[in-house]
Amino acid sequence: MSEQYQTTPLPAPNVHPTPAQQQILSRIAAQRERVRARRVAFLQAENANPGARSTGGDEDSIVLRAAAFAKQHPAAVVALAGAAMALGPSRLLRWATVALPWIMRLRR
Repeated sequence: MSEQYQTTPLPAPNVHPTPAQQQILSRIAAQRERVRARRVAFLQAENANPGARSTGGDEDSIVLRAAAFAKQHPAAVVALAGAAMALGPSRLLRWATVALPWIMRLRR
């Protein structure tokens, strides 16, 4: 279902946006154009080189996948780092020794 629905604004009788509203509408239109251009550029780059996908496939090492995750989710990384600092090194090491075997089993 890749249909895109376009909405048309309802006609308003003789209503013109104020200069402030027009400025906001212009900023929204510019942002939509940037998003559209970014999407087109991404699709062109993906089509030009389909073998080099940056989605973190199975062939990537865990370090590369962690770096990609950190780039995509910086707030989650900050929250994780804050939790690690709050736990302290000994408790963090204890939990890592429990969780690491589970993570390694999931990778198989």
